[in-house]
Amino acid sequence: MTETGQTIGQLAAAAGVNRQTVRYYQRRGLIEQPLKPSSGYRRYPRATMERIQFIKRAQGLGFSLDEIRELLSLGDGHCDDVRRVAEHQRGIVAARIADLAAMQDTLDGLIDRCRNTYPPGPCPLIQTLSRKT
Repeated sequence: MTETGQTIGQLAAAAGVNRQTVRYYQRRGLIEQPLKPSSGYRRYPRATMERIQFIKRAQGLGFSLDEIRELLSLGDGHCDDVRRVAEHQRGIVAARIADLAAMQDTLDGLIDRCRNTYPPGPCPLIQTLSRKT
């Protein structure tokens, strides 16, 4: 009888994560831990690697592990439910983008002040960052 599936090390390498990540996902209930045979190592099916890749792609879009668990529980469920989760995430991303744009504008202003300080003296950027609020 040939063993099928991958050991945790093989699974981690194939999915581009480390073993601790696989174990963490198991503890969080995102992936199942296969039964351990009386002799040998647990073997993970290909579907587990695909699920880890799904998790990593969803994290790349900013979804939290709790939100990913919700998406996984919806599975191929009704698209309206999945859309609501995605719309919520899009709102979070839009807020982050607005925050980053404001940060960029602030930095641009400080950089311009540094560039246009004449005669050279204390750096406006350092002074601004040193200011107590």
